[in-house]
Amino acid sequence: MENRQNPLLNKSYQFSLSILDFCYSLQDDYKEFILSKQLLRSGTAIGALSEEAQQAESKPDFIHKLSIANKEAHESHYWLRLLRDCNRFDVEVAELIDHCDELKRLLVSIIKSAKKSK
Repeated sequence: MENRQNPLLNKSYQFSLSILDFCYSLQDDYKEFILSKQLLRSGTAIGALSEEAQQAESKPDFIHKLSIANKEAHESHYWLRLLRDCNRFDVEVAELIDHCDELKRLLVSIIKSAKKSK
């Protein structure tokens, strides 16, 4: 389902789908459950928090929820780099890292704009 009016919701949802596929692949192909569960949790939390922010009770609540989503994006970036650099898995994560970086930039931009309009 695409939400053309809100790029953050659309991009974070697509990222969640990609993370689901990637993590289940790690679990099926490599029997890797610890790192994949960490990435699965943080990677899907970005979209969930972004959705939750749409129903924020106030501007500070909106900023807070998106700030937590930004933290989850940074955590996801960490797990992706770790999986890439540990040399134990033959996986390609460059596209996921790029997508995560895009989400981080988008979240920071929205948070800064929201803080200016307080």
